[in-house]
Amino acid sequence: MTTTVLDQSLSRIGWPGAAAREATRAFLARAARLRAPARDGSMDDVLLVVAELVANAIRHTDGPSSLHLELLDDAVDVCVSDPSPRPPEPRTPRTDGTGGWGWFMIQRLATHIRIRPAAGGGKIICAELPW
Repeated sequence: MTTTVLDQSLSRIGWPGAAAREATRAFLARAARLRAPARDGSMDDVLLVVAELVANAIRHTDGPSSLHLELLDDAVDVCVSDPSPRPPEPRTPRTDGTGGWGWFMIQRLATHIRIRPAAGGGKIICAELPW
């Protein structure tokens, strides 16, 4: 099977979240041509997780971050690296617009989550989502 992979640096200039979503949409279109998603909402789920992980990397760290997507046998692996070694810290979700829902959403949508140290410091958070 053809390998479908995306590796993209996340710029801190402009709209890094929008650029990551655009690149993810193109990746998912290629993935869908190779193999149809498992269910109708698979593309939306991947986009949500990418948006959340990228937003957190940009919001909570200073320095270079990157996005890696890979089509696996039955999943899409979404990995975001950032320069902070600190793992995600779940917050109590709030209904006043101040957030706290993201990590819970990622845990709900992903079938497997890995957090590992990045070479040279920082961390990589990976979430596998059904495809």
